[in-house]
Parts: sequence; C-alpha cells; structure tokens
Amino acid sequence: MLKLRLKKFGRKRQPSYRLVVMTASTRRDGRAIEELGYYSTITKEFNIKTERINHWLKNGVQPTETVSNLLKKAKIICD
Repeated sequence: MLKLRLKKFGRKRQPSYRLVVMTASTRRDGRAIEELGYYSTITKEFNIKTERINHWLKNGVQPTETVSNLLKKAKIICD
C-alpha cells in the first residue's frame, strides 16, 4: 500500500519535513517514490505540488492523518 506522508530532514531542533509518496512498510527516512513538497514546522510554511498530489490521490494513495490535515488546510481535499 502506498502512503502520502512526511519525511523528516533538517538540523537538530530545527525539523523540516518533505511530503513524499512511499510504501507503508518503508521506514520514515527511507527511499521515497516521489517528493511532492515540503513543510516547515518552525515557520508553518508549506509548499506543495497540487497537480501531482491530486494524481496520486486519484490512484488510491492514502494520506496519513497529519498530511490529511495539511491538505485540508491547503483546500486540496474536503472534509
């Protein structure tokens, strides 16, 4: 099963996350199939590729709860 989830990167105490498509069994910082954007927890800034996210969602990729909240905030998916 493919998941749309966050992958951690950045320095210690300054986390940033990349929005990626991965298999559910892959570890958090493992190899991603495709990178679709990023999210900074410190500045609350996020940048995403809407067309590619819609493509993956139409093909059955399941977003995690946190990613789902970000996509609702960006008005990509509705509640």
